[in-house]
Amino acid sequence: MNIAISNTSEKPIYQQLFEQISAQILKGDLESGYGLPPIRQAAKELGVSIITVKKAWEELERLGLINTITGKGCFVAEFSSDEMVKLRNEMVLKQMVNDLSYYKSFGLTLEEMIELLKQAYDFE
Repeated sequence: MNIAISNTSEKPIYQQLFEQISAQILKGDLESGYGLPPIRQAAKELGVSIITVKKAWEELERLGLINTITGKGCFVAEFSSDEMVKLRNEMVLKQMVNDLSYYKSFGLTLEEMIELLKQAYDFE
């Protein structure tokens, strides 16, 4: 598990944790059964509060990305390839819908948004 926390980001730290871990799970970098570090250990290693890590782990579990086994820890859930693609697409679509209303407020047309998306995609 590879996590990079930015204290200057506009995103809350729990959201950064959630997004990075969920992306690693859905890309297959963290395989089914992989054990996430205990909340206290992760908080100490990342230099963040226990509450922050707990909130990220809870969101991962709410979406079914991880399972908690009492007394043993949190583990990446088991997914078929089709399930992973479906969940990834659902998460991306939800984020796009949220972002889309902001972009529409600028009066951008679909064609303009597609062109800007292409530019942004090539930018990274």
